[in-house]
Amino acid sequence: MALRKPPLSGAYGADARFTDFGGWEMPVEFDSIRTEHAAVRESAGIFDVSHMGEITVTGPDATALMQRLTSNDVSGLSVGDSQYAMITDESGTIIDDTIVYRLPDDEGERYLFVPNAGHDEEAYRRWVDHRDEWGLAADVENETDEWAMVAVQGPDAVDAVGSQTTADVEPLSWGEGAYADVAGVRSWVSRTGYTGEDGFEILCPTDGVGAIWEAFVDAEGCEPCGLGARDTLRTEMGFLLSGQDFDPDDEPRNPYEAGVGWTVDLDTEFVGRDALARVASDGVEEAFAGLILRERGIARHGYEILADGEPVGHVTSGTMSPTLGEAIALGYVPAALAEPGTELSVAVRGQEKRAEVVSTPFIED
Repeated sequence: MALRKPPLSGAYGADARFTDFGGWEMPVEFDSIRTEHAAVRESAGIFDVSHMGEITVTGPDATALMQRLTSNDVSGLSVGDSQYAMITDESGTIIDDTIVYRLPDDEGERYLFVPNAGHDEEAYRRWVDHRDEWGLAADVENETDEWAMVAVQGPDAVDAVGSQTTADVEPLSWGEGAYADVAGVRSWVSRTGYTGEDGFEILCPTDGVGAIWEAFVDAEGCEPCGLGARDTLRTEMGFLLSGQDFDPDDEPRNPYEAGVGWTVDLDTEFVGRDALARVASDGVEEAFAGLILRERGIARHGYEILADGEPVGHVTSGTMSPTLGEAIALGYVPAALAEPGTELSVAVRGQEKRAEVVSTPFIED
């Protein structure tokens, strides 16, 4: 099957190198991962994240439908707010994670939620099927092909976005958004991101994203960044990656195991709620933990985590932290071994490498 191409495809320049990510051909790096990572931590970088899905839900029962299919309290969102939530099945297993935006709409309730790359059609079908099963009055549209998204992230992101938009974005709190013209393109500008730095995610019509990209790269001097730096940045923060740190087939985990139990509101009724109430009461056997290797080596996805030489868990994400200059990893271990300071090891190419459990984020946010 041919890879899907983002609207900016062809506008990146000759230096961009690409990878298949969730069925999309996306830039993995432009200069180098280290250079792009440093730009986001020290100044500002821009990412094309148009591989993320966009599903809109409107109508009289839009809030009810969103409430039943995401784990957080959608009813608490004011217009312009957003929240992080899980999409779970009846057993409480995470199918995907998502950001839910409450958008302005003069005619009633309007939501936009963002599934991960390659999950948009699956999410659309899930929403439509449950809407019909429950007899709710809501319009669900998969608008992934109509939207583009870029993320401007870093300490200088507020100034960069502020100089390119008609709105005063500085007063926006984390998670808040507003409509504004960005480089002359009507967009939704949200103070959100996946790097641990301040910044914004800008959603716009596909035919306008080229002007926005050019404005930030050429006029504002933002470093173009690929998925490689996006991965090292999010790993330093301990953020989950769908399909790797959880997956309903290959890495089935519930929100409490994955360390995001705070996204679960048990006072709401959603698919998986009863199963998760039992987990909340009984506790978990395994927990998501951060590790720093204390010997030379890099812990990669799938490597065994050992205690006293015996396998007790496995790595789901691992990299050399450009900020710390140390190898860091995320993975699942028995809950009793997930406390910071616990001494473990990781089997790296057949050799045990000493490791220590640490709190995440690995760096100060």
